Amino acid sequence: MPVTVVLGAQWGDEGKGKITDFLAKKADVCVRFSGGDNAGHTVINKRGEFKLHLIPCGIFNPETLCIIGNGVAVNPNVLIGEMAALEQRGVSCKNLRISSKAHLIMPWHLALDGLQEEERGEGKIGTTKRGIGPVFSDKIGRFGLRVEDLFAENMEQKLRKLRERSATLLLMVYGYKSYDLMYDVILKNLLDFKNRISPFVTETEPVLWEACDQKKRILMEGAQGIMLDPDFGTYPETTSSPCTLASALQGSGISWMEIKEVIGVVKAYTTRVCEKNIPFKTEMPSAIADPFREHTKEYGATTNRPRRIGWLDASYLRYAARINGFTGLAVTRMDSLGTFHFSGGKVKIWDGNKYLEMPGKWGRDIKHLNAILFLQAVEKLAGVRVKYISYGPEREQVAIVKNRFLF
Repeated sequence: MPVTVVLGAQWGDEGKGKITDFLAKKADVCVRFSGGDNAGHTVINKRGEFKLHLIPCGIFNPETLCIIGNGVAVNPNVLIGEMAALEQRGVSCKNLRISSKAHLIMPWHLALDGLQEEERGEGKIGTTKRGIGPVFSDKIGRFGLRVEDLFAENMEQKLRKLRERSATLLLMVYGYKSYDLMYDVILKNLLDFKNRISPFVTETEPVLWEACDQKKRILMEGAQGIMLDPDFGTYPETTSSPCTLASALQGSGISWMEIKEVIGVVKAYTTRVCEKNIPFKTEMPSAIADPFREHTKEYGATTNRPRRIGWLDASYLRYAARINGFTGLAVTRMDSLGTFHFSGGKVKIWDGNKYLEMPGKWGRDIKHLNAILFLQAVEKLAGVRVKYISYGPEREQVAIVKNRFLF
């Protein structure tokens, strides 16, 4: 590696979990550095299908140390549930580490998220209502509760103060009666959470620095996609935490000097989970998108909402590559695009000015001439070479491009 960053190059849901799981086989350390449980990574391996929201995909490799970094917002109930679900299916969490600096999603964040989305009315952005925006607002406003606070002597005092502040704001602004924000209930749940995660909590930056010094292979796992970044994405229809290469550094404590490879993950087409009022210029007509969605099972891993479907937008891919300095692309869902019978047998790529029509119907054969022509067009338009190609849901259905599509 030794430090490889995997980033989504679109609006999330690009198949990062699949690529991260594939690369994690050889990783000594796997780090999740941003987002919260509003992001879901689907992994399919010999144990079955898993949907991870907080725990890094490297957890399936018993030799890999898995770190939830300081840049991640942690919902205590979700993390405990995810750990329990993995362990019930024979996946050990003994190699999990949780940053003491990670912020906690509290019940008032969940309540506020839903109320703020309702407040937007027709302009709502389609938030997952997982409390992500409010928790990061509190983080920047210095009203956050971090994992390390659970172990502080003044924990109960701080919790009471934050709970009272949030309950007052909810009541005064939204008229929200905080029946589900009872202090005693919240305290008990946090103490239970503290006891459960205590063996896993640590300052993770020194752990990562030591791994870098020892030249260990570190894999950094992004959440969402570049076009959801609050600075560089399609604002305001974005997420609330950064999604760029810079967030990998900010959310882990690893220096930029350690980064050797940046892989942008891109679907062979485009999907978005958002409201219908939000512009989506490469969206397929519903007559094509609806059957293609069923063909590809394009529903959100976190919310199960139907994803909007469009042709590959190479102009946004080029933009994402420039911002993040991609050293390679991982193109996913080539099998999905190649096995669907589009009218006239053609598939399209938007280059920023017009659609390029190309022959489709390569099936699952990524060595087919039509598949190679499509991938070469992606390379040319993005200005980045294709390094990995995913052509099916299984872990091993990934091809490494070693020399200009000579596999």
